[in-house]
Amino acid sequence: MGAVSWDMTREVQILNPLGLHARPAAEFVRTVRKFRADVRIQVGSKIVKAGSILELMGADLVFGTRVLLIAEGPDALPALNALCSLLADFARREKAPVGTP
Repeated sequence: MGAVSWDMTREVQILNPLGLHARPAAEFVRTVRKFRADVRIQVGSKIVKAGSILELMGADLVFGTRVLLIAEGPDALPALNALCSLLADFARREKAPVGTP
């Protein structure tokens, strides 16, 4: 029996006040690389590789930005779940202000 491939998406919003700056971006990339999935981030019409720190930093993921996480591969679902959880954790760590978008 061959590997099952899943293609999935999840819309999320960057809620940590400082956005996805260097430290959380590096942690995000490390998390992406734990999974057997090709993960990309769509911001508007731009799509970047989530496993590339340079592409991630160039995406300008500031507070309030809505993005689409796209994962393909056998670990697509666990990758998306882990990344969404991590983004929520970043907001808690940096104490997102009350009344966030």
